[in-house]
Amino acid sequence: CGKKATLTIGNVLPLRGVPEGTIVCNVEAKVGDRGAFARGSGCFAVVISHDEDKGTTRLRLPSGGKKTVKSDVRAQIGVVAGGGRTDKPLLKAGRAYHKYAVKRNCWPKIRGVAKNPVEHPFGGGNHQHIGRPSTVSKAAPSGRKVGLIGARRTGRLRGVKKLGQDRD
Repeated sequence: CGKKATLTIGNVLPLRGVPEGTIVCNVEAKVGDRGAFARGSGCFAVVISHDEDKGTTRLRLPSGGKKTVKSDVRAQIGVVAGGGRTDKPLLKAGRAYHKYAVKRNCWPKIRGVAKNPVEHPFGGGNHQHIGRPSTVSKAAPSGRKVGLIGARRTGRLRGVKKLGQDRD
């Protein structure tokens, strides 16, 4: 590790010492913050270019977006382990239970229409239907704000969306 480290997998060194096209991970956003970008399993960022005049480096992030950071920030050479983790299906509820038990209370997700009217605005009724528009105003009180909050539009996205990642 450090400024004089060799360019081998697993070493941490400043981006100014990394050639263009190198695959890096665990990249700092600000100098000394110990890593912010490309940290998930199987993730990596690619060094696109260096600007010596401004002291900045351009990266391609795992999302496909490009980011400019200072050339003094550190990064680890290589790819984060555990790639392809999400390819294998969980197959049973027990595995999903243990997966989310160590993270946070977000599983199982029970639909609003399956609840009673005292528990959810979409609950109740003789059939599982919402019974009102699922869009709700941003000014609605808390407790009513479920569904599509302050939606400008609803429905299927039609047409081709222009991606901003190709513009420089």
